[in-house]
Amino acid sequence: MLTATSGLEALEQVQDQEPDLLVLDVVMPGMDGFETLKQVRAVSSVPVIILSAKETDTDKVKGLELGADDYLAKPFSPDELIARIKAVRRRLAPAQGRKAVEFITLGHITLDFKKHLVMVDGEEILLTRIEWLLLSELAQNAGKVLLYKELLSKIWGPEYRDDLQILRAWLSRLRHKLEQEPSRPTLIRTVPKTGYIIDRPTP
Repeated sequence: MLTATSGLEALEQVQDQEPDLLVLDVVMPGMDGFETLKQVRAVSSVPVIILSAKETDTDKVKGLELGADDYLAKPFSPDELIARIKAVRRRLAPAQGRKAVEFITLGHITLDFKKHLVMVDGEEILLTRIEWLLLSELAQNAGKVLLYKELLSKIWGPEYRDDLQILRAWLSRLRHKLEQEPSRPTLIRTVPKTGYIIDRPTP
């Protein structure tokens, strides 16, 4: 286990040591946790759990939109933190039961399942683990509406099935990487009060 006393030190360790998971406090000397997370996401897709004494929705959304995998408000028990870490690690495990397909092309994007690559208009786009899981789940079920609770349970685990906020934050990040106009998405559509869908391409 590695420790860091500042945001800058944490960033250096992410680059040098490539940890499996990062637990990041918002309150740190120098760079705060949000700025550190922003810089970490520019160089790494390492899973990140944000810790903060602030329990407001604004801070939670900010952390998620910057790329945090989870957000835990203080005070919390050690057992709760361990449970969150275990949940994140489960997401890192190789997906089981996936369809035997190597490529899927949907409009201007192509997914390479063998290499875990996404191409947008022929250009490779870097996705985090969560973004890849979300996109591949939607792509492999093109033409089918995936319910909010269904996506949350499959990607984050059953304990997150009611946390719509985390799903919306990650879908927003994904759309900004894939959609030509994220505010008017054409690839990943929202079905109000129900879920999300990627339409099957027309022949």
